[in-house]
Amino acid sequence: MIPEFAELTQEEVETMYAMPIYVAVLIAGADGKIDNTEIRKAVSLANLKKKKARKELIDYYHAVNTDYEDKLKMAIANFPADYKEREKLLIEEIKKVNDIFPKLERSFAIKLYASFKEIAKQIAEASGGVFGYMSIGYEESKLIDLKMIKDPAK
Repeated sequence: MIPEFAELTQEEVETMYAMPIYVAVLIAGADGKIDNTEIRKAVSLANLKKKKARKELIDYYHAVNTDYEDKLKMAIANFPADYKEREKLLIEEIKKVNDIFPKLERSFAIKLYASFKEIAKQIAEASGGVFGYMSIGYEESKLIDLKMIKDPAK
């Protein structure tokens, strides 16, 4: 466990480590289907973030990245196939950070929140537009701001 999570319960720690997966599945499945491009993007982002995340988040992403692809595929398989039902459950899981962020050091929570939003945006861009880049579909656009999470900077 990373030092920033020392004051959290085991359940809260698990929620925090699952957040990149929840965000990835939420955004990838927003249009009703999760395609391989979105899965590959989520996995490549996880690998990239453990090397090039904000300095304070490197340890977090090292911990998150352990068996990331397997955890991602397991989450996709375990959440409901119906995208509306899946979206509702994922939003409830993601909202749990609203109770956890105040327990974290403020600047760490702010950086983590920004990182989650970056993940959402990059996955939303993964399968749209010209040759699959730089376009966000309507369904994804409603979710990429992660409005279910209260901004810890405010």
